[in-house]
Amino acid sequence: MQTNLKLRVAQKPIEQRRHQRVKVTVLGRYMLADKQEYPCQTVDMSVGGVSLFAPVRGGIGERVIVYLDQLGRIEGVIARHTKNGFALSMSLPLMKREKLAEQLTWLINRDALGMLEDRRHARVTPRATRTILRLGDGQTHPVKLIDISLSGAALATEVQPPLGSTVTIGQTSGTVVRHFMGGIGVEFFRPIPVDGFNENITL
Repeated sequence: MQTNLKLRVAQKPIEQRRHQRVKVTVLGRYMLADKQEYPCQTVDMSVGGVSLFAPVRGGIGERVIVYLDQLGRIEGVIARHTKNGFALSMSLPLMKREKLAEQLTWLINRDALGMLEDRRHARVTPRATRTILRLGDGQTHPVKLIDISLSGAALATEVQPPLGSTVTIGQTSGTVVRHFMGGIGVEFFRPIPVDGFNENITL
């Protein structure tokens, strides 16, 4: 049955819309050029841009990095200011654009697929929080999982590998995309399957 649902989503490729934005509500954080981070929420989005509710606006043309629950890391330049934030213009590589199109398609079709809208399922704290972080050079470190989304995880650790470096959490590999006080954020190479995403998950 799950296979049929996936096929039904695949028949509605968001890529056909190109720059037509769809309303998607996702929470996240963004970082301006001065490295300051702020909370945000998406208003609408396409593979070419996103409009954000944002407390602090950057300058037109400023590059911004955004970390969105369920979607991971995106970046772009501020194209215009809005009443409650700003709009980013994104120019993504083909593979990243296709991945984002698939993620957006899943988000806008989840009601039709009978999936729960409840925000509890956007990010969960697993029952088993202790795991092992393996760095690119083979070093391993015990870490604690703070929470997990479909696209990544936040870890409590004093080890902070360079941004962009590859790490493995348990058996799940990804890229370090954020440093914060006492931990790191990792974006998975492949999103977690929806049917296996709950507090009993192990990476």
